[in-house]
Formats: sequence, C-alpha cells, structure tokens
Amino acid sequence: MTTNTPDRARTRFPGISSRAYEHPADRSALVALRSLSGFDVVLRRLSGLFNERAFRLMFLGGSVRAGESQFRNLHDMVRDASYILDMPDVPELYVKQSPVANAMAIGSDKPFIVVTTGLLDLHDDEELRFIIGHEVGHILSGHVVYQTMMQILVQLGSRLAWLPLGNIGIAAIIMGLQEWFRKAELSSDRAGLLAGQDLAAAKRVMMKMAGGTRLSEMNAEAFHAQAREYDAAGDVRDGLLKFMNLLGQSHPFAVIRFAEIDKWAASGEYARIMAGDYPRRDDDSRAKVTDEVRNAARSYKDSWERSADPFIGKVRDVADAAAGAAGGLFDRFNRRGGDGGTTTRPSDN
Repeated sequence: MTTNTPDRARTRFPGISSRAYEHPADRSALVALRSLSGFDVVLRRLSGLFNERAFRLMFLGGSVRAGESQFRNLHDMVRDASYILDMPDVPELYVKQSPVANAMAIGSDKPFIVVTTGLLDLHDDEELRFIIGHEVGHILSGHVVYQTMMQILVQLGSRLAWLPLGNIGIAAIIMGLQEWFRKAELSSDRAGLLAGQDLAAAKRVMMKMAGGTRLSEMNAEAFHAQAREYDAAGDVRDGLLKFMNLLGQSHPFAVIRFAEIDKWAASGEYARIMAGDYPRRDDDSRAKVTDEVRNAARSYKDSWERSADPFIGKVRDVADAAAGAAGGLFDRFNRRGGDGGTTTRPSDN
C-alpha cells in the first residue's frame, strides 16, 4: 500500500445520524423498517439462521485479523473511520487472501469487515480510507441487518413461486430490493467520503474498479464524460438495455458511482455536514416515514429531470404518478395510525 497524500487532521462528526449521508431512496426504506415496533428483535433472531458465529469463526480461522500487531495500518483506518462517524463500537477487520478486489460488512449482532488482498494491492492508503469508511457506513446505517432480512424474505417468498403469477410477483419484489441495495451503495459511498474527506481518492477508487491500477492511462474528466455519455446514450432501446443490464446487479456501475459522489461532494449538503450542520442520532426517533417517502420521490424526480436518457423520458410520467401514489398511501396510513410514522433506531447502531 502506498500513500499519495500525507496524513492530516479530519473533521469529526459527533452524534451524526446515518440519515445525514443516506440517499433519499435508501433512507425512506430504512426509516419505514425501523418504524415497526419490535421488528429489530425479530430480525436479529431470523438472521441467526445464517449462523453469524460460523461466518466469524471461518474468517478467524482462515484469514488475518487486523490489530496492533497485524495490518496495523488497516486497523488504524477502521478506528479512524469509526471515530469520525462516531460509531459506538469499532468493528473488527479481517484480511482474506484472494486476487479478487472486494470488501464487505458481515453480521448483525457484532458486524465485522472483510477485505481481500486483491483490494489492498489495488488501492493506496487514501483510497482504502474511503473504502473502509464505505463499509463502516453500511454498519452505521444498519444495511447489513436489513439486507439480511430482505434475503430471508426473498428466500421465503421463493417458496410461493408455484402460485399463479408467483414468479412475476417475486421478480418484482427482487427488482425492488436490488434497487434499494444499489441506493444503499450510494449512501455508503457518501459515508466513505465523510470518513476519508478526499474526493480525489474516492474518484480513483471508482476508476480503478473499472480499469485497474493503470491510472496513468486514465483521466478523471474523461471518465466523468463517460458517465454523461452512458446517461444519454442511444435511443429508447438503449435505455431499455441499460435497465436490463442493471437487473441482478448489487452495485451501480462505476461511472455512475463516480458521477454521483462528484455531484454530492459539490452539493450544499456535503458542505453543511462538513461545517457541522447535520441530523443527530438523538433526533432519529422523530424522523417521519411520510417525509422520507416524499424526499425519495423528489430525489427520483430530480434525477429523471436531469437525465438525458430517452427511455427515462418515456417512463417519467408513469413513474411520477407512481411516486405520487406512494406518498398518498403513506399519508392515509399516517392519518389512521396517528404518530406511527416515527422511527426507532437499532440499539447497537
């Protein structure tokens, strides 16, 4: 691992809520899930079906745990990211031998992070700070917990595939969940930027995801131009093909993530957080589902209006109507349920 820039003091965010950096579509889903009383207790019991202890023991026995005496540099990065984002606990980090560059957060009761040697060989220190901050963001948001829940629901739902139209219904659910997962990745990219506070390093991560280590052969402006070309490429048929290509993808494509983190870094939202103006965890219990659904609908609408994709143009009116209907549905639900649109955070996140 090499360092492109000297270490420096970074801004810390005491008491920061994950709502500060979550993409509106991700945040609305999380707030809705957290609003269900007792849901986290049930969820954590269900997640035991995946035997989290067995996973941890597998990495404890077959990989290297970072600490004071092993991979000290990575250990310090996890501590730094946890300190900056004011995490209650510092997650363990394991290094796994694999040529495939990858990082993941695993577990619900005691989440931990796994990175591969291929990832370490691919990135410099500042890039790794962004990646580790990304994984800490997943943990702080509770993505690991809720994605485990969604995986359980998908598996249970697959047993209903024999019902008439069952496959169609399940496919629609899975498509919706994958869209959420992709937005959760954008949320954690923002957390990674808040932890590392180096936009150039965040951009390099995306470029290396697409083209490997040969940064001398790549150019950030040209890569950004690729994102704009991808957005506007072709006719309605190309737009449909892009949509089909995303199906089954857990992450947005690298050029899209590059453009999204650049846009967020340039936004007033990022500057406000850096200046200390951000939602606090103490106020999470007052976050309303209806407000977050409206924010998500507004975010999608803004994205559609900015997009030059002709396919998006064709479906925009239909999508706007669907978003409006969703907001109305939550309004009616909230009127019936009184103050039921507030959320309670998971106790350990």
